[in-house]
Amino acid sequence: MALVFATNNTHKLEEVQAIIGDKFSIKSLTDIGCSDDIPETGVTFEENAKQKTDYLFHKYGLDCFGDDSGLEIDALNGEPGVYSARYSGSRDMEKNIDLVLSRLGDNPKRTARFRTVISLFLDQQQYFFEGSIEGRIIHERRGSGGFGYDPIFIPEGYDKTFAEMSPEEKNQISHRAIAVGKLAAFLKEDNR
Repeated sequence: MALVFATNNTHKLEEVQAIIGDKFSIKSLTDIGCSDDIPETGVTFEENAKQKTDYLFHKYGLDCFGDDSGLEIDALNGEPGVYSARYSGSRDMEKNIDLVLSRLGDNPKRTARFRTVISLFLDQQQYFFEGSIEGRIIHERRGSGGFGYDPIFIPEGYDKTFAEMSPEEKNQISHRAIAVGKLAAFLKEDNR
């Protein structure tokens, strides 16, 4: 079965395909010839994920799913949240990380979580799946793997950042892995 994932982010595509496995073929926006800039104007992860699947279904009529993910830092009142990808006003993740570290400064309260919400549009029905992982923000970047805020986030119960973990290790515990695991379980229960 093929599903369109409302992204062209190769890191996300690889993570999702690795979690879902070979039973399902995940297509990107490029694969279906979509070069549109799909709006993300919601104020919650749920709203943004839903916007993506609504857009794709109404334009292409395809079963699809979309996600919205972000980092929520308690000392910053949940920021960067839905603005994680463009927190500094640009999509430059180095600048986004610099801004987070600058705003946190020496604040000892560094608890945070990564959250993902997936919206699935299947057979003209909409479903939502969520995953989150608690952790903390460190004072400097560590590791060269992963993407986004991975170099400054250490998940609870671990002593290394997401960026220091192998993709396999991260895919066992990440917020996206949890949400995609729920999506995969749902699809398997539905005998697809």
